[in-house]
Amino acid sequence: MTKRRFILASASPRRKDLLGTLGIEFEIMPSNLDEDSFIDKLGATTPGELVNALSNAKALDVAHRLTGDALVLGADTIVVLDGAVLGKPDNLQHAVEMLMHLSGRTHQVYTGLTLACVADGSLASARSAYSVTDVDFAPFDETRARAYVQTGESLDKAGAYGIQAMGTLLIPRIHGDYFNVVGLPLYLLGQMLQEAGWPLL
Repeated sequence: MTKRRFILASASPRRKDLLGTLGIEFEIMPSNLDEDSFIDKLGATTPGELVNALSNAKALDVAHRLTGDALVLGADTIVVLDGAVLGKPDNLQHAVEMLMHLSGRTHQVYTGLTLACVADGSLASARSAYSVTDVDFAPFDETRARAYVQTGESLDKAGAYGIQAMGTLLIPRIHGDYFNVVGLPLYLLGQMLQEAGWPLL
């Protein structure tokens, strides 16, 4: 692949690790987007439109700070149950409550990706797309939910769980891209990079 400046507009260690598996040399420059204010201004929207709008806003926030040529990757992941978005829990009790809502049910994880191309310090183009995965949770009681929350995995994650570690013990199956649930759908990213002239294979 042609050597160019590639920037991940996210501080997520999970996205950093996944992007690293593709052999891309990249920099990390987190977005300063105020997500809550952005969502309030956005108004009613579908989950797919929401993650696309958020990933686009994050990518553009970083792109507008740059000079020269670069490709900026913005990403946003949400958990959706019965059409309602579950964000990050406010505290440990809230995390337990979220998990009990998910227990024994199927929910959706959406991740939106935006690739923003910067040429000579100006935004040349931006393309957004999203991936969705169905996640089945096994039935469990509050004791098990509290035991999981005590692992410390819940507070910084949408839906109060992470599939890549102890959270996998709650999930018998998924339908779709596993990496989407972690936070960076690699197949979709590969397609978008191919279309942007950055073939990985």
